[in-house]
Amino acid sequence: MSIRRRVILITDGDEYAKRAVECVAKEVGGRCISMSQGNPSQLTGAELVELIKKAANDPVLVMFDDSGLVGEGAGERALKYVATHKDIEVLGVIAVAAKTHQAEWTRIDVSIDRDGELTPYGVDKHGIPELEIGRLNGDTVYCLDELDIPLIVGIGDVGKMARRDHYERGAPITKKAVELILERSGFRDERERNRLADS
Repeated sequence: MSIRRRVILITDGDEYAKRAVECVAKEVGGRCISMSQGNPSQLTGAELVELIKKAANDPVLVMFDDSGLVGEGAGERALKYVATHKDIEVLGVIAVAAKTHQAEWTRIDVSIDRDGELTPYGVDKHGIPELEIGRLNGDTVYCLDELDIPLIVGIGDVGKMARRDHYERGAPITKKAVELILERSGFRDERERNRLADS
């Protein structure tokens, strides 16, 4: 029986996102699939699953990007494949805001604004809270409502937000979103129990 890999999906894949996600993965003791970077996504879902399985340890952070394409693009096809694969357990999704108003949106459970505060409102790409509760506009979020995701956290543009999430600062907004998912999923408690059992 194969062990299911624990994964966090991130709906952004440009160079800023890659640097921020790599930084956060290192901070939380996980792995980032750097090859998932692309604007739009270049790798298929099947290729990503193989890379996830080879990652040294969990949580595995994976990026997906449709580069503003309306409807289901390559990033979303790959995301759906990974999220529904029998060997993958999705701990949560970081849904990234974009300026595609009236195009694509998803429900979210909570957002983290550019100041690192939790809010029930969606945020825009700058990390500023919007007017609607539980809803975020983005360009690779079209399919999230179809999937069984335990926690969807909305944030602004990964690695940006007026430099407040810059990787040189440790990408604090992205890190907080990842830590929230690890906490709510029970992953962090489980890892601590395993560490104590091994010591």
